[in-house]
Amino acid sequence: MRGKSLMIQGTASSVGKSVLCAALLRIMKQDGLRAAPFKAQNMALNSFVTRDGREMGRAQVTQAQAAGMEPDVRMNPVLLKPTSDRRSQVIVDGKALGTMTAMEYHQYKPALRKRIKDTYDELESTVDCVIIEGAGSPAEINLREGDIVNMSMAEAADAPVILVGDINLGGVFASLLGTMMLLTHEERARVKGVVINKFRGDVKILEPGLRMLEALIHVPVLGVVPWMDVELEDEDSVTERFERSMHQGDLDVAVVKLRHISNFTDFQSLALQPGVRVRYAAAVKDLEGADLIVLPGTKNTIEDLIDLRNRGMDAAIVRHARKGGMVIGICGGYQMLGRVLRDPDHVESRVPELAGLGLLDMEVTFEREKYTAQAGASVCASQGWLSDAKGLTVDGYEIHAGQNNLGSGAVPWLAIGERIDGVMNEGGNVLGSYLHGLFDDGQLFAVIAAHLRRKKGLAGTDAAPVNLEAFREREFDRIASIVRASVDMDAIYRILRGEA
Repeated sequence: MRGKSLMIQGTASSVGKSVLCAALLRIMKQDGLRAAPFKAQNMALNSFVTRDGREMGRAQVTQAQAAGMEPDVRMNPVLLKPTSDRRSQVIVDGKALGTMTAMEYHQYKPALRKRIKDTYDELESTVDCVIIEGAGSPAEINLREGDIVNMSMAEAADAPVILVGDINLGGVFASLLGTMMLLTHEERARVKGVVINKFRGDVKILEPGLRMLEALIHVPVLGVVPWMDVELEDEDSVTERFERSMHQGDLDVAVVKLRHISNFTDFQSLALQPGVRVRYAAAVKDLEGADLIVLPGTKNTIEDLIDLRNRGMDAAIVRHARKGGMVIGICGGYQMLGRVLRDPDHVESRVPELAGLGLLDMEVTFEREKYTAQAGASVCASQGWLSDAKGLTVDGYEIHAGQNNLGSGAVPWLAIGERIDGVMNEGGNVLGSYLHGLFDDGQLFAVIAAHLRRKKGLAGTDAAPVNLEAFREREFDRIASIVRASVDMDAIYRILRGEA
């Protein structure tokens, strides 16, 4: 093996591969190495736009940040964004190719192999080492023939593999042993160690089982990583965030849980702000008591708006706004706030036209070409409570296919240069914007939170807003410290160098 790559595979999805990769990348950065993340194929609705306007999965963005590197689409050459249970938008090298069924994509995958390999080689040539993340499990024998992301990627990169199992759900020894048994002889030879993740308790209790496992699979256990309450952005909608409240406070923020919710990482920073409780609302009753209702981004605006109507949540959101309650829409959620959504070319749906929530005076028309770009915006409100924040700047990125036609009742509040990016209603309690990352530095939301507190008759807070980037850096160092103390890093470096 060439000694420039290491691959992290798992016994299943959500065993903690992404976080472990981020921790290893931060450790390597601390140790003076220039290391890069790589995942051949990601399936996620949380995405990011790079500096050159290309789209990639959020997990590899987070890992790049852990490594101290600029996110680069070469770190995630293929991104699948599900549009339904059977179809996904296929993004290759950061650009959308179109929407495919599962069978169409399965037939297309062989054409991607060389492209992925060339992309990997190009990335590898620029760094000291690459930490490659697998997807799901390499033991899905029905998917082996078309595999481009697990053992076939390990072979293409000539990478040794560390296999990760999640003990929190139970059955970790069986899952590790079963995975090894289902691999071919050549694949098993690539596995140089296993890591048990998400452990709660005394490791000494595990030791007899660890020794037995090593004897059965003939591979060393490199470490047992304890349960970590990780506050990094989630890869996709397989997340515990939807089922629990994040933090407690005197301000209650309800984020509407859409069927195709995307880029809900926008609200990670809200949960970190002082005195703010963030929760996800799946039913009308979940909206009760909210000081702020947020409509997030979505991969399918029209179908998700229809679903909101089927759940009766559209009327509840409108009632909240009509009573003076605050509503903020981001990207697809922003589009829903308008009067009409039109899709003449069926970019998102078979429905050519649908009435919006009617809370903003604008009409939206979907276009075939998706707009993706990083952007810096500034508050441009010249009236109302937001005028005090005029000139405040925020950085983020845009990913959308819709274009807005604004009416006379749409009041601009956010601009990117001369272009209006966000509007509000004349009452100033319903706002929308296409910009993802609006709240990341905490400054804009501090203005919003102060306004909400005044409306509730609450005293202001002296606590400084939390900057997501600074928080993220501390979190990277924290998980790196835990992993460094829990696994045999000397052995991992030997494996990386091809000495094990």
